[in-house]
Amino acid sequence: MTFNPDNNDNIHLDDAALVRQCQRGDPEAMTCLIVKYQDRVYNAILKICQNRDDAAELTQDTFVKVLENINKFRGQSGFYTWLFRVAVNLTLNHCKRRLKFSPVSLDAENENLEKHRERLAALLAAPNGADPARIVQQQELAQVVVNLIGQLSQEHRVVLVLRDIEQMSYADIADVLRIEHGTVKSRISRARRMLRELLETVLT
Repeated sequence: MTFNPDNNDNIHLDDAALVRQCQRGDPEAMTCLIVKYQDRVYNAILKICQNRDDAAELTQDTFVKVLENINKFRGQSGFYTWLFRVAVNLTLNHCKRRLKFSPVSLDAENENLEKHRERLAALLAAPNGADPARIVQQQELAQVVVNLIGQLSQEHRVVLVLRDIEQMSYADIADVLRIEHGTVKSRISRARRMLRELLETVLT
């Protein structure tokens, strides 16, 4: 059986079926998986490495590596989780090697920040205090928060991207990062607190 990425029936095939076809040597099955996930992988990588050219290259490297190792995939975790594990590992290794985790300057974002300053300040001053994780879901405010995520350390940046932007479960994040479930929760809690502090700092 051959998969055609332009065929709507193929687009809705589950990952497990597509992976099995990839393992049998069907290149169109991998094309379907790439089409399905390439934008999400690119966007996640971009928010971690904060560089569009690097993100594009790392996205390509991710799918090359996945294709090269597809026959080693045994389905002990979901394909989506495995794919993001490869993407995150490649990105973190790249950033360490290229020293890309220096703080991101906010100078270029001053106009965007000023545009939404009053609304962000109002949200943070609300009785229960808006969680930055909820703010990032609001399209017009998301870029301010994403830029601030770039100020965080590697371990805190990654968990926020996976949880609050990718909406990945705690269990899947633990699987992607190969850390304990409790460690995931504590890192996310700490990262959100640090992000809120950054928001409060730039708004004062």
